[in-house]
Amino acid sequence: MPEGDTVWRAARRLNEALADETIIGADLRWPGLSTADLRGMRTLEVVSRGKHLLHRLDAGLTLHSHLRMEGQWRVETTEGLANRKLANPQLRALVSTARWTALGVRLGHLHLLATRDEGRLVGHLGPDVLGTDWDAAEAAGRLAASMSTIGSALLDQRNLAGVGTLYASETLFLERLSPWHPAASLASAQVSQVVDRVHRLLNLNRHNVFRSTTGVHRHGMTTYVLGRSGRPCRRCGHAVRVSMLGVPPQDRAFFYCPTCQGGLAPGDDGHIQGPLGSSTRSPGRRRRL
Repeated sequence: MPEGDTVWRAARRLNEALADETIIGADLRWPGLSTADLRGMRTLEVVSRGKHLLHRLDAGLTLHSHLRMEGQWRVETTEGLANRKLANPQLRALVSTARWTALGVRLGHLHLLATRDEGRLVGHLGPDVLGTDWDAAEAAGRLAASMSTIGSALLDQRNLAGVGTLYASETLFLERLSPWHPAASLASAQVSQVVDRVHRLLNLNRHNVFRSTTGVHRHGMTTYVLGRSGRPCRRCGHAVRVSMLGVPPQDRAFFYCPTCQGGLAPGDDGHIQGPLGSSTRSPGRRRRL
């Protein structure tokens, strides 16, 4: 699933293409929205809120989208837009100006609502890690009050918005914390360090299409643990592992180093794991990243 930095970049590109421009064509291929007519409306701004995109219009409406696992927004020149792209069965939304057209492909959610009612969709979110209103103390307080593990607490968008498995895995490795450690039992200094680390990683990568948490952008060198099960830990040399975190069906595959992060996960039987995608034994179920 795209994380906060990916969504932030999508919002910036959409905003650069559409802000202050009048919509000359729109096609919302979504149940209940197919008859909506946005023509003549002007885009005020497109902003991100965690993993959500908010396209605000001067008519007092907001087109809200969520990318979920595979969604994306593409920007094409309106004049050169090919018919085959319009015929794409995975196209869920189209918004055109005289110069640019935004194409929403494989979107996970799409809503059209009054801008004043945006809180119905994003009001539950915690502080946005990349937002202008980022509040590290508030995020730390929410994590510390969580009744779940620190790994699950980081992924809970009600605590802080924009973090996915990549940044949660990498942050906890760098902080030498087990993802399965109860969040409420961590010292306040540890929680603050986790919040600071995740903010720095997302902030450093918001401008990079090819993100890296290691500072290296060569293929296979961009992460410490994510996607590296069965490979040597970059810190201690022992094998990185992957195990499921959370309660089904909302559980996620989480990568970690048991040597650096306090031992095996509760559900990890310790059997040899190969690199992700190999035939060597893995956690046993299809993993959702």
